Amino acid sequence: MSPREEMVFVVDDDTRVREAVGELLESWGWRAETFAAAADYIAYAKPDLPACLILDVELPDINGLEFQKQLSSEVHPPIVFITGHGDIPSSVRAIQGGAVDFLTKPVGENDLIAAVRAAIDQDRIQRLARAEQAELVRRLAVLTPREREVLPLVVSGLLNKQAAAELGISEITIEIHRSKIMQKMQAASLADLVRIAEKLQIPVTHSRRSGSS
Repeated sequence: MSPREEMVFVVDDDTRVREAVGELLESWGWRAETFAAAADYIAYAKPDLPACLILDVELPDINGLEFQKQLSSEVHPPIVFITGHGDIPSSVRAIQGGAVDFLTKPVGENDLIAAVRAAIDQDRIQRLARAEQAELVRRLAVLTPREREVLPLVVSGLLNKQAAAELGISEITIEIHRSKIMQKMQAASLADLVRIAEKLQIPVTHSRRSGSS
């Protein structure tokens, strides 16, 4: 079976577990990299591929749950925990921290494979979301300073005359800015532009009522 364009990282200080899990993953077509400690995993230059991190709870350099907490401040593959000393508080903490699963050793093959698949699927979705967000940020950066001023007024639902009065410019100028914004943000409609603005967390500070009498 040829390797998939997907990675599975295994961090476990038990050599036999690392080797067994690594061989199992590769037999299912995944690319597997194994590490004896969290520091080794951190130091590894990771390829830009959908991935999963299989993490032991008890590691020589750090507790796996603490390591999960450290990773939460950065982009990282979804985590599947494995442990020989499972308990309910630890499993609850792991899942609340975003782990896909919390498995007890000896881990069943079907359970592990299912968890890895779920983690990689989750990573694919998260990667797409990040890519889409980055593209929206790129489009926003193309707007002129004036267009950035007009955008929140447009998505707030203000009429052209209300937005013009807000900025002290003509309705025709507002219409031109509005057209340029739609084009640069690649919005098919006002509703589409509103959805884009929400994803970019553009503040909506006006309403149609605010400028009407």
